[in-house]
Parts: sequence; C-alpha cells; structure tokens
Amino acid sequence: MKNVYGNRVLITGASSGIGEACARMFAENGCSVTGVSRHCKEETRKLPGGGSLAAKRLDVTDEEAVRAFAASEGPFDIAVLCAGMGVAGPLEELPMSETRRQMEVNYFGTLAVIQALLPEMRVRKHGLILVIGSIAGRVSIPMQSQYSASKYALEATVDALRMELAAYGVRASILEPGDTKTGFTAARASTVAEDSIYHDLFEKSIAKMAHDEQNGKSPDSVAKVALRLAGRKNPPARCPIGADYKALMILLKFLPDRVREFIVRKLYL
Repeated sequence: MKNVYGNRVLITGASSGIGEACARMFAENGCSVTGVSRHCKEETRKLPGGGSLAAKRLDVTDEEAVRAFAASEGPFDIAVLCAGMGVAGPLEELPMSETRRQMEVNYFGTLAVIQALLPEMRVRKHGLILVIGSIAGRVSIPMQSQYSASKYALEATVDALRMELAAYGVRASILEPGDTKTGFTAARASTVAEDSIYHDLFEKSIAKMAHDEQNGKSPDSVAKVALRLAGRKNPPARCPIGADYKALMILLKFLPDRVREFIVRKLYL
C-alpha cells in the first residue's frame, strides 16, 4: 500500500459491510485502524500485514460523543466515513420521522465526524477524508427518495469541503458504490401500507433493488479504491466504483433528463 497521509485511520460503520471491509484492508496494509460502530465488542487485534484494528463503540449521531472521541482517540491521518442506513417508501407516505432518522445517520452523522476531525487536520496541514456516498447520490432512485437525498447532500458537502480546505493540505473525496452485496439490503427500513396505491410499485421496486444488491460487487471492491486514494496527493472529487458505473456516469452527462428518467423508471417501476 502506497500511503502519503499516514497510518492512523478512523473508519465509521466498521462492524459490517463496506466499513468492515475498509477497516480490515487498511489494517492488513500496515495501518493502525480505529473502527467505530454503535454495537461492537470493544477489542484490539493485530492483523497480518503489520497493522492493528481497535473496535470501539461510537454513535455518530451523538455530536458531543463524537467530539469527545476525536479529542481522546486522535489525531487521525485518514478518515473513511461509512456509517449509514437506508429508508425506503413512497415519498407521499414516508413518515417524517423516518426521513429525519435517515438524515441523522447518513448526513448529520457524517458531518459531525468531519467537523470533529478538521481542526486538528487543518493545523497539521495534513489529512484525507473519504466519504462513502452512492451512485444514488447522483441518480435518484424511486421509492428511495430520502436515501438518495442524504447521499446528494454528501456530494455537495464534499465539493465545498475540498475548496475550503485545499489551502490547508486536507484532501477529500466521495466514493460512489453502486449495487454492493452487504447486510444493508436486509437492514433497509421499508414503509408502505397494504392498502397504499403505491403498494405494487413499491414491492416491485424493492425486489429489483434487493436482487441487484445481492448480486452486486463485494464490499472489498470499495475498500480497494479507498486504499488507492490514500496513495494520491490529489484524489478526485468523486470516484464511482467499477468500470460499469464510471461509464454510466459519463453517459448520463450527455443524456437529457427525460431520457434518464425513462431509463430509471424502466429499471425500478
């Protein structure tokens, strides 16, 4: 592993999925990794490759706890922010409480960690922040409007962050996985009433999503990209995961909105 930032790495959402893959892979490449999640057995273990992985409990939606954690456990050279969850349902019927929960974890939780780490990184003029976004952050998915909105918000945050911190040596990039085989599928919170006019469309859409995710890429594919970005002094603003999604993002730049919408409707509705 070529690493131009340092070997102290913080991974959020590290107990499963993409976060677990990133924590393991950075540790196997010689890094001292602190992996946090809400529910885990707190322990530290050595991994082949010379690195270590310390599992610690932290709820990223608790701003005070996040700041206290950063002060006591830091400094960190690299942060890979993977904590997230998904809420699905027709926008008209989705409870506001579910949307708030979606944003608290995916957006505000990520923002809280970034804000807690930035002062120390800025003073040292050194650091890398990698945010796990989603292709859904650039192509909104029907029946997952608020999940898509949370990832759209992260896209905007990373764009602004890159400009604000460029003069201070802190770099940031957002990774954009598509369908990935993780426990995210089973954990997705779905909301639709049996008598909803959207019920059949919702069931079809969710079935398509679940099928594609469970036949998708390994979370290791995302971790490998995160490792590569740790070796770049000037990482790209955004990084779709896989040649297929890179090609899709290029194609979408040239398609009219009505054509893009037609394609997505055909896929999911």
